[in-house]
Amino acid sequence: MKGMVFTEFLDFVAERFGDNMVDDIIEASAPPSGGAYTAVGTYSHGEMVGLCGALAERTAVPVGDLVRDFGDRLSDTFARDFPDFFKRAGNLFDFLASIEEHIHAEVLKLYPDAELPRFVVEERTAARMVMLYRSPRRMGHLSEGLITGSARQYDVEVRVRVEELEAGDGTASRFHIELV
Repeated sequence: MKGMVFTEFLDFVAERFGDNMVDDIIEASAPPSGGAYTAVGTYSHGEMVGLCGALAERTAVPVGDLVRDFGDRLSDTFARDFPDFFKRAGNLFDFLASIEEHIHAEVLKLYPDAELPRFVVEERTAARMVMLYRSPRRMGHLSEGLITGSARQYDVEVRVRVEELEAGDGTASRFHIELV
């Protein structure tokens, strides 16, 4: 998992819960990296799971809610750091449809070792989109937050319903996205 996600997560934790919480969750989860993340580094997904679990334990907020809120905030970072992806698409559904072919293709040029989730648009109308998400990392809540945060970038509101697929283990989800 790219270090930028870790550094942004720790910033999110500091903003929402304070700097002491950052230290607490790093100490509690004891990540192999020691919690010293750089934006360009690559770290085990397990470290993120440990940090999220430690945060949930200390805040009594479910992990899924924390990860979803982080994804929403992360969309602001992506919009700031990669504005062309948002400008090129023009609207939310075009943007979401471009993830696999354009955005992930560019990410892989920069980081050939990146292990990215898969997104497939299954259905699309002017007011509704259905996307399939697959990843062994089980970060569907992060993707859900990124969807709602991306909607904000286009100044639209959406309602997202998540349908867990297969074993319900988080490796596959279907997002039903409707403009409100």
